[in-house]
Amino acid sequence: MSSINVDVSLKESLKDADTLRDLAEIEEMDFSRIFDRPPRPLNMDRQRSCDERSLSELSAGVPIPSPRPSSRIENNFRLFDHLNCSSSPGRRSGFNTPISQTGVETHPTMAEAWEALRRSLVYFRGQPVGTIAALDNSEEQVNYDQVFVRDFVPSALAFLMNGEPEIVKNFILKTLRLQSWEKKIDRFQLGEGVMPASFKVLHDPVRNNETLMADFGESAIGRVAPVDSGFWWIFLLRAYTKSTGDTSLAEKPECQKGMRLILSLCLSEGFDTFPTLLCADGCCMVDRRMGVYGYPIEIQALFFMALRCALLLLKQDEEGNEFVQRITKRLHALSFHMRSYYWIDLKHLNDIYRYKTEEYSHTAVNKFNVIPDSLPEWIFDFMPVRGGYFIGNVSPARMDFRWFCLGNCIAILSSLATPEQSTAIMDLIESRWEELVGEMPLKVIYPAIESHEWQIVTGCDPKNTRWSYHNGGSWPVLLWLLTAACIKTGRPQIARRAIELAETRLIKDNWPEYYDGKLGRFVGKQARKCQTWSVAGYLVAKMMLEDPSHLGTVALEEDKQTKPLIRRSNSWTF
Repeated sequence: MSSINVDVSLKESLKDADTLRDLAEIEEMDFSRIFDRPPRPLNMDRQRSCDERSLSELSAGVPIPSPRPSSRIENNFRLFDHLNCSSSPGRRSGFNTPISQTGVETHPTMAEAWEALRRSLVYFRGQPVGTIAALDNSEEQVNYDQVFVRDFVPSALAFLMNGEPEIVKNFILKTLRLQSWEKKIDRFQLGEGVMPASFKVLHDPVRNNETLMADFGESAIGRVAPVDSGFWWIFLLRAYTKSTGDTSLAEKPECQKGMRLILSLCLSEGFDTFPTLLCADGCCMVDRRMGVYGYPIEIQALFFMALRCALLLLKQDEEGNEFVQRITKRLHALSFHMRSYYWIDLKHLNDIYRYKTEEYSHTAVNKFNVIPDSLPEWIFDFMPVRGGYFIGNVSPARMDFRWFCLGNCIAILSSLATPEQSTAIMDLIESRWEELVGEMPLKVIYPAIESHEWQIVTGCDPKNTRWSYHNGGSWPVLLWLLTAACIKTGRPQIARRAIELAETRLIKDNWPEYYDGKLGRFVGKQARKCQTWSVAGYLVAKMMLEDPSHLGTVALEEDKQTKPLIRRSNSWTF
């Protein structure tokens, strides 16, 4: 099918989709052009958008036209006049809607999912403020009865896409209030900008009062502060602003201050020679010891996404402009570093295989002194002729070649990956379907580590045994990330195939947290049932596939005026 006219909505193009042939045409659409579509009609008081300023413009100090100087964020969000994937705030795709926007009957799993998601809602003083991690009452809950920042993200997106933004607004403001708390762990005070990993609503029946209790890492396994929480918070603030067209929340002084505090933490000067962030094990979704210490891809991709979102959200005042300049410089350095040193394909793998070591000076090819003998055996069979991905970690004399799903998908959505690299990641997923998807989407990490390496890397962690939990387990929540990446790269058929796999088992297995085994065949040994982000991840994936205009809520267009420094076909050197 040829490229669709940008003025014709997807709904119109599917109006007569009564046959399988018509449905199959969706797969041939040029989804890469979805960002060029005009906005759907919104209420007049909510039809706001903004212009994305290119990094090159920001670096050069090019002034941005401002018809309404009082609201710099509204001017920024004109970005989505050409990047527009706005969905009407009044639309709903929930369980009260038996027929989808495309005229195709909604899968019955959707109704069950919406019911489960609404049961997970947490209220504080009469207002919904989040969703608990799991509703599984069959085992000790530990901290699964709390609202986690990273866990709430797919729930928030589901509510935004369903035209219910109020809960997301409440969550943003409540976590912002918690950020201002004094944070101490064993007499050591954490940085001001640290966002909580989770919070809980405490009910006092005697005083008939409710209070919030936050965890900044002092109660977590391993006592590690969540580096990703602040990045997810900025991501959600941008998603809320984009979905609703309401810039007033981001313009609030407290939201502006909250962003600046987060940015101050991650943009602070230090001894590092890299633009990436140095992190401890357990600081992200992989929240146990799994050898992701150093510069993990998940954090670097989220860091990049948060910086780009912050550029759209920061006010154009004295404080805001200072951060804009710092962010712009960091983005240039970070994109070059990641595209150069984290990317691997067959050509690059062969270059590493032939590296010389102990090189010195600026002419060194093997800049990080990676020992070729450290290449794992599995990667030679895993790497396809076509395809590539961002590896898990790069630091002195160390390259972690494992595949990390979240980091690679966020790299696509944030446009950290070039168009060529994004295509190559999709090629890899298709080529290695059995390894990365199998019978239940989607491997959080591939491959699993085992035997002596497992003992050393995990400290003999009984929960992260091979092909379980973080160590090669399959996590249904990752469906929404895969689907968004597929739509952005024009490969919706990959997402559809993965979603159909998940639908055969999720309700039957009662929405597990994760699955075990090389193919994801078994419900995880210690997986909680009715895991909220498994439910929400499925809902978001389905709603995006049904209406790809939702992509604009979670994805950023490539900065077209910043010429990619790296291309997949180039010769790669360190």
